[in-house]
Amino acid sequence: MSVSSEIPDLPGAGTERPESGVRPPAPAGRRTGLGALLVRLHFYAGVLVAPFLLVAAVTGLLYTFTPQLDAFVYDRELSVAHTGDSTRPLAGQVAAARARHPTGTLIAVRPGTVDATTQVDFALPELGEKAHTVYVDPYTDEVTGQLTTWYGSTPLTTWLDDLHRNLHLGTAGRYYSEFAASWLWVLVLGGLVLWWRRQRGGRTARRLLLPDRTAKPGVRRTRSLHAVTGLWLAVGLLALSATGLTWSRFAGEHFSQALDSLRSGTPGVSTTLSGSPAGAAGGHDHDEGGTDAHETGSVDPASVERVLDAARDDGLDGPVEIAVPQDDATAWTVSQTRNLWPVGRDSLAVDASTGEVVDRVDFADWPLLSKLTRWGINVHMGTLFGLANQVLLAVLAVGLICVIIWGYRMWWQRRPTRADRRAALGAPPARGAWRGVPSAGLAVGVVAVVALGWALPLFGVPLAAFLVVDLVTGVVRRRGVAQPSGGRP
Repeated sequence: MSVSSEIPDLPGAGTERPESGVRPPAPAGRRTGLGALLVRLHFYAGVLVAPFLLVAAVTGLLYTFTPQLDAFVYDRELSVAHTGDSTRPLAGQVAAARARHPTGTLIAVRPGTVDATTQVDFALPELGEKAHTVYVDPYTDEVTGQLTTWYGSTPLTTWLDDLHRNLHLGTAGRYYSEFAASWLWVLVLGGLVLWWRRQRGGRTARRLLLPDRTAKPGVRRTRSLHAVTGLWLAVGLLALSATGLTWSRFAGEHFSQALDSLRSGTPGVSTTLSGSPAGAAGGHDHDEGGTDAHETGSVDPASVERVLDAARDDGLDGPVEIAVPQDDATAWTVSQTRNLWPVGRDSLAVDASTGEVVDRVDFADWPLLSKLTRWGINVHMGTLFGLANQVLLAVLAVGLICVIIWGYRMWWQRRPTRADRRAALGAPPARGAWRGVPSAGLAVGVVAVVALGWALPLFGVPLAAFLVVDLVTGVVRRRGVAQPSGGRP
C-alpha cells in the first residue's frame, strides 16, 4: 500500500500494451476530485513513507522470534532441568543471588516456575533504568548466570527492541517508528479505496482478492500483486498501526490522556501504608547506626518469601513479579506476568511486615479500553497467542516488505522514458485535485485532518510540510510558465 496510482499509462512508460479481454483503466476525466486527491496522497505518501515502513517491517520481523532466540542464546540463564517435585524456599534463592552479587539494591524478583529460573534484579546507579539480573535454579539454589536486563528482557531482546523502536538513536530515533505507524493506516485505507475504485464496472471477488494472472509483465501485473497483497494484509496492518501508536511518544501520550479522561486508564494497586512504624515494614534490616537498609542494599530474603506466600494464599497463581519498595511506608506489589491468552494481569499490594494483603486489582475488573490496550500490545509484541501470533506477525512483516517493493517497482515501471517527458520522481498525479472535491466534503475533510493531525502529530506535521512544499512548488512552476508569455526576459 505504498505507491499505487490510477494515472493512465503514459506514452513511453514501459513497453506494456493493453491485453485482449482486459478492461483498460478508466480515463482521467471520469475520476472525481476525491479520487484524484486520494491518488496524489497515496502516491507521494507511499514514495516518502515507504522507506520508514520498510525499516519498521524488517526490524519488526527480527524482533518477532526473540523468545526462540533467547531460549537458544541464554539457555543456561533462563532454563533448568526439572530436578525435583518442589522448588526450594524463595528466601534461599534470593540469598544465593545476593551472595553472588553483593552490591546493588534489590528491586524485583520473578520466581521460577516449571523449567524457568528465578530472576533476581538489582539496581545499580551506573545502569540507569536497566538492572543486573542474577538467575538462580529454583530446585538447587545454584546461580546459573548473570545478565544486564531491561525490565526483565535479555540483552538480545533489548537490542532488537531498541532497533525496532528507535534504531538505537534514543529519543530522536522514536520519531521514525511513530512516523511509520502514523502513516501506515493512511496508506492502507487509501490503497483499499483506490483498488475498489479501479475495479468499478466489473467488481467480483476474484478481481478484488486474486492477482490478475492474465496481465503481461509490467505495471498492471505489479499493481495487481501490490494491491491484492495489501488487501489481504489490511486488517493486520491496521491493527499494527493502531497498537504501535498506543505507546508512541506523542500519539501515545494523547491516547493515554484520552483513556484517563474516559476513566479507562490501567488501574494499579494502592501501595501506601498508613501507621507503619519506622523500620518495621518490609522486614528490612538496619545496622546499629540506624542506616536505612535500602542505602546498603540489604533486604531480608525472608520478606520476599512472606510476600509471595501472602499472594499465593490470596489466589495469585502463575508467573508473577515481586516489586520491592524503596521505603518503609510503601507496600510490596505482586503482579501476574502472563501475556499468553488468557492474559493474567492480577496484582495486589502486601504489607511485608505482617503478610497482610492491603489492596488488590484483578484484570477482570479493568475497564474494557484498558483490556483492549493490553491485548493489543501483546498482539503487537507476538505474545498473546504464542507461536501462532509470532507466525502471523512474520507473515505481515514479509507481506508488507513485498508490498513496498512492488510499489517501488510499479513507480519505476511507470516512469516516463521519452526525452521530453522525463521526471526526477516519475509520473506524479496532477496537482489541484482538491478543487474537484465538493465544498461540503472538503470542509468536513479539513476538520477531520486537523483533528487527526493534533492526535497524531507525526501525521499532521509532515502532511502540513508536504502541502506547503507542494504549494510553493506549484507557484514557482506557474511563474516559470507564465514568464515567457509576459515578454519579460
